[in-house]
Amino acid sequence: MPEGPDALADGLLEEELRQAAAVLDPVPADLLQSALDAFALHDLDARLAELTFDSLVDALPVRGAADPPRMLTFRAGEVTVDVEVTGDGLIGQLMPPQSARIELLGGPGHARPLTADPLGRFTGGPPPTGPFALRLRTGAEVIVTEWLRA
Repeated sequence: MPEGPDALADGLLEEELRQAAAVLDPVPADLLQSALDAFALHDLDARLAELTFDSLVDALPVRGAADPPRMLTFRAGEVTVDVEVTGDGLIGQLMPPQSARIELLGGPGHARPLTADPLGRFTGGPPPTGPFALRLRTGAEVIVTEWLRA
C-alpha cells in the first residue's frame, strides 16, 4: 500500500467522492436491503428467521421511559430468537433452549462471534451501529435473521 502525501491526498479525495455520491446519488433503500439480504443468505442452507415482533412498531409507548430497550422476536420454524438491544449491547435467548454459535453480522467482513449457553442465553456488546443480523448455528441447522437497523 503506497504511503506519503500522495496516498493521503488520494484517500481524502476518495472519501470526498464517496460523500458526494451518498448525497447526490444515494443507494435506493430497496437495493440496499436486497444486498444485505443476499449477503445474509450466502449460506445456501440457511433458513431466514422472520421478524415477528419489534417494539418500535408493535409495542405501546411506556410513559416515563426515556430510552427503553428495543425488543425483537424472530421465528424460523420451531426456533424463536428473542433479542433486547440496549445502549450496552445485545441480550438474547433461543427457544427452545439450546446451545448455539451466533454471529452478529454488520456487513461484509464484520461478524462478531457470540455463544448461546445450554439455556439458549447470549449477550454481546457494544450495540451495533448500523444494519445488523444474527446468524445462528444450532447443530446442523443455520438460521439467519432479517437485517435491521439498530
